[in-house]
Amino acid sequence: MDELSQKFMPGSRRLSLLIAFIPFFMQVLLQGCQSDADLRRQIEKELSSVDGEFAVAFEDLTSGEQLLINERKHFHAASTMKTPVMIEVFKQAAAGKFSLKDSIEIRNSFSSIVDKSSYSLKVEDDSDTLIYRQIGQRRTIYDLVYDMIIQSSNLATNLVIELVGPDNVTATMRDYGANDIQVLRGVEDQKAFDKGLNNSITAFDQLLIMKKIALGEAVSKESSEAMMNILFNQRFREIIPARLPSDVKVADKRGWIKGLEHDCAIVLLPNGKKYVLILLSDKLADRNKAVGAMANVSRLIYDHVARE
Repeated sequence: MDELSQKFMPGSRRLSLLIAFIPFFMQVLLQGCQSDADLRRQIEKELSSVDGEFAVAFEDLTSGEQLLINERKHFHAASTMKTPVMIEVFKQAAAGKFSLKDSIEIRNSFSSIVDKSSYSLKVEDDSDTLIYRQIGQRRTIYDLVYDMIIQSSNLATNLVIELVGPDNVTATMRDYGANDIQVLRGVEDQKAFDKGLNNSITAFDQLLIMKKIALGEAVSKESSEAMMNILFNQRFREIIPARLPSDVKVADKRGWIKGLEHDCAIVLLPNGKKYVLILLSDKLADRNKAVGAMANVSRLIYDHVARE
């Protein structure tokens, strides 16, 4: 063998080895694409069994895999807007505007954004009834935020939104890249509702902000951990956590009004994998059927991540 052949032989062998592995790499890639396509088909089939409109946003924070369906569609936010409000509270507390240990008086009188007229919340329309027996007393800001999230307390929400300002909540969402979340007002402002002045979200934006919390980037690592710990205690667990194994941890915020069901979650598996899942719905003919289908979608996502 001449000197020239000896010089180039190692490179030729490497090239031959690479060529030999190309079919294997292509097979792995094809299997991954087929798996993603199968997952999408399964989800679409599940949701198509229910009369209504749906959006899905999923991201595996370990692999970076995403699945998006109607992710830019606007939905009435219902109580999912309470997560952006929580973020703003922690942001303003970190800036020194107040302490989470500060207390504010509980009252049930608020001003409509339409004409500043006064309105009150009805205890029978709120998932938190205890707070109405505390009117005139004082509660810490942290306690109000906690109840706003885990019990979806509307009265606590209005007190907290009044404290931080809805415009500030929306501005912070824009800073986070969530360009379509709109927080205009508190809860049960009927005059605003009648004029179509509602808080709104998209699945894509909810994915962004839940991802910020999951990665420790919402305000700070410490604030993100504190918010996660609140979300872990969510009491309304009919959708994303409902059909997952008991050793899976879910930090989520539910939202619902007539004809609409949402759930926005960070899901932690025992093996360390982590993902964000947003499920939004509207125009539902059968609430129970829709909740069941969305819970099934959550399980499909979990099974997909767990076997990867």
